[in-house]
Amino acid sequence: MASAADNRRGILFMLAAMTLFVCNDTLMKLAREVYPAGQALTLRAVFAVAIGIALVFVVKENDRLAMALKPRVILRGLLEAASALAFSWSLGLLPLATMTAINMASPLLIVILAVALRIENVGWRRTLALIVGFAGVLIVVRPGADSFGPAAIVALISTVFTAGRDLATRTIGPEVPSTVVSLTTTVLVGLLGAGFGLTETWLPVWRHEVLYVLGASLLVTAGTFCIISAFRRSDVSVVSQYRYAVIAIAALIGYLVWGDIPDGMAFAGIALIIGSGLYTMHRQRKRPDSQLKLDKHA
Repeated sequence: MASAADNRRGILFMLAAMTLFVCNDTLMKLAREVYPAGQALTLRAVFAVAIGIALVFVVKENDRLAMALKPRVILRGLLEAASALAFSWSLGLLPLATMTAINMASPLLIVILAVALRIENVGWRRTLALIVGFAGVLIVVRPGADSFGPAAIVALISTVFTAGRDLATRTIGPEVPSTVVSLTTTVLVGLLGAGFGLTETWLPVWRHEVLYVLGASLLVTAGTFCIISAFRRSDVSVVSQYRYAVIAIAALIGYLVWGDIPDGMAFAGIALIIGSGLYTMHRQRKRPDSQLKLDKHA
């Protein structure tokens, strides 16, 4: 079990990561008002790769760059790339707070994936919590409503990949530096974005929106480093619950920048997602046989 100091460190990294990611999402959503998804993601990756390479050399971990080829590091990068592409595409079509709320279902999906992979056994309490959580997701996306469409479905798919990414992060040994994992992820995100970009009509790069992408690259690089660090030496069930702090930030930024105000139904759905997620993680801490509360590879 992780020490109290390791958990405090993980919590701080998680809070930092969530803040950085929602600010990144804000800049990417502004860029997506002009650039198609693949182009925006590729441009961000180009900047982020340059930053990531510089960071690896600054912290003198370039002698471990070969570890980027480890299968588990590549798997984590591919899952992140798929999540980033799906998220970027739907981000241009949905309010920021809605996207963030849907993405907050990932702790629930982590449990489902763990059950499917036979990592975890789930009793009736967590099963009920999962049902309540996904009822909250359905309230937020509202199938059958005018707001429901391909963007909401793709946002949900992005959340599935996010959950897989977080599980994969726990399998990477501590000998692989977070900077190397982050750089590998960024390269794969860029490659997938460029591949998807072949289906798009790209716009001239040199517009003022490219500054949004540059800022986003700085934020996503720092956020990726923080999210990797958050999960690597801490109890996942303790650290994960702090990701919910981002919903309030996203709602505030969405209102200030775009004037988006979630209605009562959306707030009710968000409350169900948060409540069920927190209870699920509480049960993981209480159960002595839970495999999700420990990072065995840290």
